[in-house]
Amino acid sequence: MSTAPSQPPFDGARIIIAMGVSSSGKSATGAAIARQLHAPFLDGDQYHPAANKEKMSKGIPLVDEDRWPWLETLAGALRDAAKDKGVAVGACSALKRAYRDFL
Repeated sequence: MSTAPSQPPFDGARIIIAMGVSSSGKSATGAAIARQLHAPFLDGDQYHPAANKEKMSKGIPLVDEDRWPWLETLAGALRDAAKDKGVAVGACSALKRAYRDFL
């Protein structure tokens, strides 16, 4: 059973997400796609709360309880960004299937 929060349906816009492991070029790829589409680009790392950034800076892996609030914030920001132009591009690891499904 997934612990993912439920996501309300979202119609009317396209959200593209560059995903991959750390240092795989997600941000560069996502930014390039956004430039071509003249769309807003959101780097998922910017949406982590301070507590997550603190853990990561100390080399402490994040767990689901750390990630779900971050993913909720990022998903909301992507929805908001896509409202004006009908498209937004983001970049984040989204390593688990449940994270990708949620986004």
